[in-house]
Amino acid sequence: MIISTHVLDTTRGRPAVGLAVTLRRRGPDGDWSVVGRAVTDADGRVKELSARPLASGDYRLEFATGEYFKTSGLTVFYPEVFVTIAAVDGDTHVHVPLLLSPFGYSTYKGQ
Repeated sequence: MIISTHVLDTTRGRPAVGLAVTLRRRGPDGDWSVVGRAVTDADGRVKELSARPLASGDYRLEFATGEYFKTSGLTVFYPEVFVTIAAVDGDTHVHVPLLLSPFGYSTYKGQ
């Protein structure tokens, strides 16, 4: 399975370029371990958050929103955004878009 993301900066009406994203997987003990790290490209995308295929389970995407907006001199209310998803058997590609502003965000299961 592949997990990808697309981040759009709704304040500016353009892709969020250069935003750091970390992917973690919940282990049987409940602890989270890093399985991938990336930075959004010129289109605000990370096409694959792990170099290896992923199994079903709970994953958390961590978006470094504070650092992203800091480069523009903006103050943010959400310095980090965590999105936890449940990937199930049979999923081959899970896409998690994030619509982002300094004071709010929304996400959904994409295609």
